[in-house]
Amino acid sequence: GDYAAGGCAGMCVDLTLFPLDTIKTRLQSQQGFTKAGGFRGIYAGVPSAAIGSFPNAAAFFVTYESTKSMLGAHGALSAPHMAPVTHMLGASLGEVVACLIRVPTEVVKQRTQASLSSNTYQVLLATLREEGVRGLYRGYKSTVLREIPFSLVQFPLWEYLKTQWSWRQGHTLYSWQAAVCGAFAGGIAAFVTTPLDVAKTRIMLAKAGTSTASGNIPLVLLDVWKTRGLTGLFSGSIPRVTSISLGGFIFLGAYEKVRRRK
Repeated sequence: GDYAAGGCAGMCVDLTLFPLDTIKTRLQSQQGFTKAGGFRGIYAGVPSAAIGSFPNAAAFFVTYESTKSMLGAHGALSAPHMAPVTHMLGASLGEVVACLIRVPTEVVKQRTQASLSSNTYQVLLATLREEGVRGLYRGYKSTVLREIPFSLVQFPLWEYLKTQWSWRQGHTLYSWQAAVCGAFAGGIAAFVTTPLDVAKTRIMLAKAGTSTASGNIPLVLLDVWKTRGLTGLFSGSIPRVTSISLGGFIFLGAYEKVRRRK
């Protein structure tokens, strides 16, 4: 029930907003938007996203909920004022687990988005041929490092906004209000973490054996800063913020609805 709904919501969001994701990848790529394909083949890489989406979302929620209930049940973290801490820990652990599924599908997806000449299957084969399974986990570190600060901003902010709003109106929020809070929290978290997202994209797209491919985040960020300045560090922030706000709205809204039916 619960996780299937989370998974379905996640999948619908990922597929609906896929064109925005392609645009973001191309804006962040080393060769730049036009050379990476511009507005052509906007659904390149969609099979990979479709395959990874459901298990990724489900894995996140299973981990998030079980961590919260384990930590919140008894002991030091069960006090109400410790709730944000359990939310953060739950979300961070959820991301670490979800990334085991997300990263391979993300690598294949982004490489397909940035090369018009090959499809998902060809990219998968080429990656395995050149780098083996390790190649599919290129950028794991940077993905987790992008997700953790993201979750640290988004989830506590989401809970905070919900508390404030329900306190103002004197009763618990409707699902759509919780979803609005989710969209807002997600948008802010998305914007703040854009530089880490740029680093992750560069690392995943880098040719095997280059210094970027080694996955040194500060080094990659410094390189982007030197070549493209501040705008480079925030490249793709508009599609990123848009898709994550909309995604947050649908995903967290659906998730709240499901959680209430119990």
